[in-house]
Amino acid sequence: MENISNSTNLNIRVDSKLKKEADELFKRLGLNMSSAINVFLSQSVREQAIPFEIREGTGNKELLSALKEAKNMSKKPQNYKWYDNTKELFEDLDK
Repeated sequence: MENISNSTNLNIRVDSKLKKEADELFKRLGLNMSSAINVFLSQSVREQAIPFEIREGTGNKELLSALKEAKNMSKKPQNYKWYDNTKELFEDLDK
């Protein structure tokens, strides 16, 4: 495990109900919150990604709307204006 002299503190804000439910789950799994977060961080670094799938329905309304729009755009690109570079985009936005 890690050497205590190499550790650092991480302060995060989390919903109190979510924290309580997570504490209960991790306790059943034989972990404390710190160990569970270390497992998550280690897996993320090892895989160079979030170590689980993030699916539609887990984000806020604005994010879900943007994801839906992007999906629709990829299905019917002919219905949308595309730009070859950011200069063209910004020129169009300034009109």
